[in-house]
Amino acid sequence: QVQLVESGGGLVQAGGSLRLSCAASGSIFSIILMGWYRQAPGKQREVVATIIGDTASYLDSVKGRFTISKDNAKNTVYLQMNSLKPEDTAVYYCNAVIRKTVVSNSLPYWGQGTQVTVSS
Repeated sequence: QVQLVESGGGLVQAGGSLRLSCAASGSIFSIILMGWYRQAPGKQREVVATIIGDTASYLDSVKGRFTISKDNAKNTVYLQMNSLKPEDTAVYYCNAVIRKTVVSNSLPYWGQGTQVTVSS
């Protein structure tokens, strides 16, 4: 089985910073992609940032403020969030596309979500 465990959410004032972490564990042959999504109340889940190899992509509204990075040895992805705004308030979910064995298909896995609240 594969598990994604997130940490680092919380309450912060506007302009502040938070760092999210997500560690993948279990039966892992390779990790194809890791990323972060978020879902605010009453809104659809949206992709915030993804990283494939050394290539990162970002939601336009977070470019220049958020940075995604990963530690391949630890199967961990990070999201450094700076200059936070109230509109960044949401539950943030870690996502990873993982191949469990050399012959298996790559499948998506999700973390349990971590709340980020930015006060004005």
